Amino acid sequence: MNGLTEELADLQERSLRRELRVVTESQGAHLTVDGRSLLNFSSNNYLGFARHPQVVEAVKQVLDHWGAGAASSRLISGSSVIHGDLERALAAYTRREAALLFPTGYMANLGVVTALVGTGDAVIMDRLCHASLVDAARLSGARLFVYDHAQAASAERALERAARYRRTLLVTESLFSMDGDFAPLEALASLARRFKAVAMVDDAHAFGVWNCPTEGWDVVMGTLSKSLGSQGGFVAGSRALIETLINKSRSFIFTTGLSPACVAAAQAALSLVQEDPRPRERVKELSRRLRDGLRALGYNTLGSESQVIPVLLGEAQAALACSDHLSRRGVFAPAIRPPSVHAGECRIRFSVTADHEPADIDLVLNAMKEWKSE
Repeated sequence: MNGLTEELADLQERSLRRELRVVTESQGAHLTVDGRSLLNFSSNNYLGFARHPQVVEAVKQVLDHWGAGAASSRLISGSSVIHGDLERALAAYTRREAALLFPTGYMANLGVVTALVGTGDAVIMDRLCHASLVDAARLSGARLFVYDHAQAASAERALERAARYRRTLLVTESLFSMDGDFAPLEALASLARRFKAVAMVDDAHAFGVWNCPTEGWDVVMGTLSKSLGSQGGFVAGSRALIETLINKSRSFIFTTGLSPACVAAAQAALSLVQEDPRPRERVKELSRRLRDGLRALGYNTLGSESQVIPVLLGEAQAALACSDHLSRRGVFAPAIRPPSVHAGECRIRFSVTADHEPADIDLVLNAMKEWKSE
């Protein structure tokens, strides 16, 4: 196609061209890339459930009964009893009336935003919300207002500006996927009530690890692909909300249902979340160890309070060089560059999981100490 080669060359020149890194083996906190075994600090498998024996066994059993795929959209013949079981379990866990599964978290966000707002409506969104939420707002045709990151006062000003619109949707993440900090959920929910806005929270990176205060939020979105170690997304809320999504959400209506294997894995992992608090306690403790150590070395970890710990480095070249240094020291932590973050905010994004050991944290800190002195 005309111009693509030139566009790729431009990305290369600006250190923004990406390539797929092929993993040939993954076990616990380690993966093998390019023939080398590295400590994986880039995974969203926060609780280590992706390979948990109970999760794997649940998948094996459901494959024998249901096979590999749902084989149809949910509204045709792809809605099985196990889909309903997981949806009821997610609704109960989130303390909502009902829930609905989507094949991915991205599709869940697209589906809910475009079903709830359109031309003549407004979306009020944190400036660091995930790309799927931004894309959903743009696709919906609603007017998009962006407020300063995690600032309730800025959100209030945006809500005031949007007062003339038919319906207003206030959107935030609970735990931000690149900065690792939390939104002021209670203050934002109070603003939504005051301005009669529909309140939606993307709880993807907190779900299962942190009990974020989502009371007062009309829409709770989450994923199965992070703490639950599976794949897929869901939306929880009132029964009227879920019935609306079933009838109006194009990313639900026009796609094959979530595979039985993903459903079974998520169901087993959700049970583990409720039965055993030790994995999330371990994640929190190891995260504190790494975060405190990086700050003691003088690194800027932004406002991180979670298992997502960024190290702000600025330009893409610096982030790539740091990532290469970590790789030489046995740590897999890719550079995060635009469009994942804004220009000038490139970083290493460390993700801590329950599979890590204290010695793994110390290895990272030693490597980052070396990088600091170079």
